[in-house]
Amino acid sequence: MANQFAGDRNSVSEDRFGVVVSRYNHSITSQLLNGALETLTAAGVPEDHVDVAWVPGAFEIPLAALRLANSRKYVAVICLGAVIRGETSHDQHINRAVSIGATQAALQTGVPVLFGVLTCDTLEQAIHRAGGNVGNKGTESAAAALEMASLLKKLNT
Repeated sequence: MANQFAGDRNSVSEDRFGVVVSRYNHSITSQLLNGALETLTAAGVPEDHVDVAWVPGAFEIPLAALRLANSRKYVAVICLGAVIRGETSHDQHINRAVSIGATQAALQTGVPVLFGVLTCDTLEQAIHRAGGNVGNKGTESAAAALEMASLLKKLNT
């Protein structure tokens, strides 16, 4: 049988995580942050091993994520935001820029940069994805960060 590599979320008590959160749509992004922090804490990450960087809006997330990833202090960086469609196509441009920027930050640094940015048509959809009846994207992103950090440790040994 082939050797299987999978992240198991073990031994996280020494790991540090960075979280970048958009202040824009704060009522949504604060719920995403709560979900992420609860998930990390439940996995055994000490509260003082999580650094949160607030940025003005989603567009600013990739630069802060890149800076955190480049610092080499963190095993993963979680990006949280909420971009809600308006009357123009502005949201599409923001979403594209943020997703490409987060991907580039991960590929340039080798540090997982998780995309926990909601890209919703309505405020109601965002509410449902920030702890409502569709779950919490912050929780999902933190779980993915834990798994990727574990996987990369295994791949490096």
